Amino acid sequence: MVNVRPMRIPGRWCAGYALDYHTLGSTYLGDDEYGHPMFDTKRSDVGELLFRLKYRAYVSVLDELVATAARFVQSWNPGVTLLVPVPPSRARSQQPVHLIAEALGRTMGILVDLDGVARVKETHELKNVYAYDERLRLLEGAHTVKASVVRGQKVLLFDDL
Repeated sequence: MVNVRPMRIPGRWCAGYALDYHTLGSTYLGDDEYGHPMFDTKRSDVGELLFRLKYRAYVSVLDELVATAARFVQSWNPGVTLLVPVPPSRARSQQPVHLIAEALGRTMGILVDLDGVARVKETHELKNVYAYDERLRLLEGAHTVKASVVRGQKVLLFDDL
């Protein structure tokens, strides 16, 4: 069982949560023989699973990630009727946020729409942007919501960061 420490995320929504921090600490170890920096990185349990899925393509961790997310959503009980993943910022052959969203929807019996929110402007990855106002500035006009998809639904907007 994956340990999580859910925390509220402030924003322009009814309620938002992160299951835990991704990275707990990172120590620079020096450069490898190619001049690339090396780090000893400590991740939370869920952060390690996400790292394996997103950056190592280990789909074997998907079931554990989904079980963890489902356990939290069921305990939170927001009464959602539709799960919409945030559009990914990086092209991959298999999008981790889509894999998790589809499996979570199946597990919880919630409809999933991968296109309910669409990217209409390229943006930089936000994983290293910590200031809320800067995130808002970077995301201004970057997405559109398909009203026909979300109208009348109680939406869980889902991201894998």
